[in-house]
Formats: sequence, C-alpha cells, structure tokens
Amino acid sequence: MRPPLRPHRLKGYQLLHGHGLEIGALNCPAPLPPGCTVEYCDVQSREESVARNPDLILDDLVEVQHLCDLDTEGLARFRDRAFDFVIANHVLEHVANPIRVVGEVFRITRAGGRVVLTVPDKNYACDKSRALTAFDHLLEEYRANVSAVSDAHYLELIEAEHPEMMQRSAEEIRQAVALARSRREHVHVWDSEAFRSFLSASLNVLSIRARCLYESDGADNGFEFFSVWEKTRRGLPALPNVWRWLFARG
Repeated sequence: MRPPLRPHRLKGYQLLHGHGLEIGALNCPAPLPPGCTVEYCDVQSREESVARNPDLILDDLVEVQHLCDLDTEGLARFRDRAFDFVIANHVLEHVANPIRVVGEVFRITRAGGRVVLTVPDKNYACDKSRALTAFDHLLEEYRANVSAVSDAHYLELIEAEHPEMMQRSAEEIRQAVALARSRREHVHVWDSEAFRSFLSASLNVLSIRARCLYESDGADNGFEFFSVWEKTRRGLPALPNVWRWLFARG
C-alpha cells in the first residue's frame, strides 16, 4: 500500500511543470500537475527493492527507467539542463556525498527549472537520538571526492539506535554494518534548520544560483523539511566589470 499523500507536499508540486526526473520514488511518487511527465531513477530495480525491503509490494513501486548509483556515478548519464524539474525526496540522507549530489541535481535542471529537495527532520523520525551531521564534515568529504559510505557512518547509526550491539562480538558488529549498508540506512542526520543551512552553504560552495520558492519544515508538517527551488539564470557581469572589459578593449 502506498503511503498517504501529504498536503504540504501537494502545494510544492503545483510549482512544477514540463518533463522531469524523480530519484528514489519507490512507492511514493510525486503526484504531478496536469501536463507534467516524469522519468524514474533509482539505485535498484523494483524487484531488488522488494527483496531488500519485504514490507514493500512490487505493484506499488514505480517502474524504474534509469538504474544509477549516486555515490559512484552521480547523474553522469544525464546531460546538463536535461530536465524541467528534478525531485529527490528522502535521498540525501542515504548518500555518501550529499553536496556533490546537490550539484548533480541542479546541473541536470535547466535554468528556470525547479528542484525538490526533502529530508526527514530528526525530531520527528527514527534518528531523534542521533547527532546532527556537521557541514564541515560534509564539506571535507566533498573536497575529498568521497564515493562510498564508510563503516564509521554505519557504526555511528548502530551505536545511537542499538547501543547494545556494540557489546557484541566483532563479527556480529561487522554483520550489523553489512546489513545497514545493504539497506542503505540513513547516513546523515538533519533537523529542519540544519538542512536549510546545509542547502544554503552547499549552493554557495557549488556556485549555484537558486531561490527557494516554497518550504515546509518539521514544526509545520511533523515529518520533514520539504523545499522547492528555482534554478535562476546567471545575469550579466556587474556594471563595474563591464566597464573594465570595455576599457581593456579600448
């Protein structure tokens, strides 16, 4: 059975138009406005998703057109400015290098297009006991071009949510890490304010110009930080630079 539609999301989806890509939709694809078309991208097929998550029902899952691993290949198969919109709901908390993924999502969105970015707010999710992921840590991993989640990330998850496991044998802990990895459990943790700051800082690092058109935070919806961004067009150089260019030519 598909999860119920969330009213705060519906308001944001109304800002979308044209042809887009949704990443990791599983059994909860975005209900799009009339006239919109969409392709689906995921790290695994419908059959693989059900095999790893028995609670899922095959017929409830979207048909995946593009199989790609955001950690190892990003969205390299898609050309720049390929889509009018891109949706990534509850994706960034699972990936090794979320800043790079933000860059990829905006890269394949045309100027004037829309990007939907959403993560669970830890205060209303299973991550409530975990510490927030620091931006400096994410920036360090971005600059190191990290392309795989380290065991340390999954150990932090296990220690926070299942502290008794840390008293088990080394082999049992290794198996617990392997299970968390196979299920692609949450690697990074944000509350709404932390994720809002993460996005602002990431766009600055990536030199991406965008403006937030709509947002709904955990305090509002009791679940997540949901946001819709417009990729803005780059303007002409500032007037002083234009004058310097003209003088240089003269």
